[in-house]
Amino acid sequence: MPSILDRIFDAKRAEVAERRARTPLDEMVAEARGAAAPRDFIGSLRSRAPAIIAEVKRASPSKGDIFPGLDPAAVARDYAAAGAAAISVLTDRHFKGSLEDLRAVRAAAALPILRKDFIFDAWQIYEARAAGADCILMIAAMLEAAQLRSLAALARDLGMAVLVEAHDRREFEMANAAGAALIGINNRDLHTFRTDLATTETLLADYRGAALIVAESGIETPADLRRLYAAGSRAFLIGEGLLRAGAPRAALAALIGGFGAAAEAPAR
Repeated sequence: MPSILDRIFDAKRAEVAERRARTPLDEMVAEARGAAAPRDFIGSLRSRAPAIIAEVKRASPSKGDIFPGLDPAAVARDYAAAGAAAISVLTDRHFKGSLEDLRAVRAAAALPILRKDFIFDAWQIYEARAAGADCILMIAAMLEAAQLRSLAALARDLGMAVLVEAHDRREFEMANAAGAALIGINNRDLHTFRTDLATTETLLADYRGAALIVAESGIETPADLRRLYAAGSRAFLIGEGLLRAGAPRAALAALIGGFGAAAEAPAR
């Protein structure tokens, strides 16, 4: 039985083939090379503690609609006002996203933007840069090691950062072997969509590398942030926990404020 990730990947391959037929590679390369200069994604993360990559996410294949009627520009402005370090935009149609969402966010806020999608082809990387992405997600579970290195090198050549996502030990080691400067640990298993914050703790238990670690999925409270910060993560990608109540600015401000208040509290 194919997993959720397998089914999405099969659909994505067909979708990319259709889009490539409409816009040939040479045209997409020209658009990417002519786009406005990328914003410093990693630099922005390093300038904040905690560094929150706040996500614009309309829906989930496993949970349905998250924020009906979501306005990407308004949410982006809320995130910027509340102290986000960067914004992630889910552009895959299985999450009801699109590149139009990314363009709207780019126009609305000055923060660097991650295009979160299922990227496996050079054409998609040029497409992301042409739309205004400053960073792309690359899921290790979808890629061979040589493919990951090649695509990451292309993204860096275009001035973008690359968030290499891992969920298990093999994928984490693959990200490190590729020289990733930014590694995401997804607490959600994309094959089953089950979530466990212990995934980050386990993979970082003996980690001594130099990559900036981003914890992803299942983060809802300041206590979750502190737990994962103690494990070694210095950035956090959060979507559903900020959006479900329909007040993303207040949710993000409370999350960051709660983390800081605990950090500043006197020892007992």
